[in-house]
Amino acid sequence: MSEKMLKFVNIGQQNPPKRDTDNRKEDFNEIYKEFIHGKAQEQSSRCSQCGVPFCQVHCPLSNNIPDWLKLTAEGRLEEAYNLAQSTNNMPEVCGRICPQDRLCEGNCVIEQSGHGTVTIGSVEKFITDNAWANGWVKPIKIEKELNQSIGIIGSGPAGLACAEQLRKKGYKITVYDRYDRAGGLLIYGIPNFKLEKEVVERRTKLLKDGGINFKLNFEVGKDATLDELKKEHDAILIATGVYKPREIDIKGSDLGNIFPAMEFLTTSNKKGLGDKVENFENGTLNAKDKNVVVIGGGDTAMDCVRTAVRQKAKSVKCLYRRDKENMPGSAREVANAEEEGVEFVWLSSPKEFIGKNKIEKVLVNKMKLGDPDDGGRRKPIIDEGSEYEIETDIVIKSLGFDPEDLPKLFDEKDLQVSKWGTIKIDFDTMETNLKGVFAAGDIVRGASLVVWAIKDGRDVAESIDKLLKSKREHDKKVARTN
Repeated sequence: MSEKMLKFVNIGQQNPPKRDTDNRKEDFNEIYKEFIHGKAQEQSSRCSQCGVPFCQVHCPLSNNIPDWLKLTAEGRLEEAYNLAQSTNNMPEVCGRICPQDRLCEGNCVIEQSGHGTVTIGSVEKFITDNAWANGWVKPIKIEKELNQSIGIIGSGPAGLACAEQLRKKGYKITVYDRYDRAGGLLIYGIPNFKLEKEVVERRTKLLKDGGINFKLNFEVGKDATLDELKKEHDAILIATGVYKPREIDIKGSDLGNIFPAMEFLTTSNKKGLGDKVENFENGTLNAKDKNVVVIGGGDTAMDCVRTAVRQKAKSVKCLYRRDKENMPGSAREVANAEEEGVEFVWLSSPKEFIGKNKIEKVLVNKMKLGDPDDGGRRKPIIDEGSEYEIETDIVIKSLGFDPEDLPKLFDEKDLQVSKWGTIKIDFDTMETNLKGVFAAGDIVRGASLVVWAIKDGRDVAESIDKLLKSKREHDKKVARTN
């Protein structure tokens, strides 16, 4: 084993420094500064090179983390990048937005021993940003163009990962998306301070340079039915994600100035990309000088509260029905929000929205925690007679997402969905009940992490390739027979 490793006994954990809180609240730039070369090597050298690498075990992509940490510690950065990208189509994205505290870093052996985790996410970001800067990231080059095509509906992480994997094998790929930019959630759902849009745009440009065709502003069901796309391509992948906001059924829900999280975030991201957005310009979806209440406790809620801070909100409160320990979002993101002045109102749930035409107050129930539910988290119970009011000018609902009615949207009534509206697939092949039509990502598993979407995209690419290979072999046999 290299003498450059196992330095955790002498070198402490260190993350890249954050920008000063007052400074970072003034813009939407990423909050973490870059690792310098020497510091990335130093932190990588803390890896204990475990016989059973629990960081890798708990990574959905099974990234070979110990090996690329070792290569980084030895200064072999191009090799480290090549290894990182061999299992991950977007390592520069995952290094920025993965909840490492719940995955690789949270299961690091030296973290469990009290030495502080290896800063895996920051090193991954350093490796890949360094690769881009040095020109090591190249467009796809194929040896042989195949006369088969795949249509991919949705340009989020699952769709893009699948597109890249299949293009590498020589297939003709067309990605369809209803929005005007490729990237899905990465471009319009996640704020710049977590993922600067240049990072996404350079990745999609790379895919275009590799021969992948993008048809944007294209709505399946409107510009073409699913059946029409099936006739145009040899296989179809549905990777639309889930965007339908969950509603809260309480009195006053129809009042003005109550918005779903994705509408608020998309407006902000479009503004950041230089678009003229009417609802922002006229103040409707601009938090400036407003008392903002965000309802929810996941990572999307954290994106909303931190966006509101940067829009110069008068105050920002986050209502969550459980306590801090039972919050579903990343602890790291909660800490960032607290540093930036967000007030968390724990054990609180809205009972009623109050106002004449638009929201003026939220009537809130205090909650207490009962016995654990099936998922292991303690159930929130209303503390009767404890309600109180919070004044607000705008409410952002971040209660999760459900699938849209795709059979109706796609004009394909035969497409089978689950009772939750997610698409039913054969979990061995990821094929739907429609021959040659596959599905992957959140539209199958429900709202989840980007890293899981990438995993699903890679897996479904293998299944599609297997199907189309068998078609080619069948056609060859028929040709020989004739």
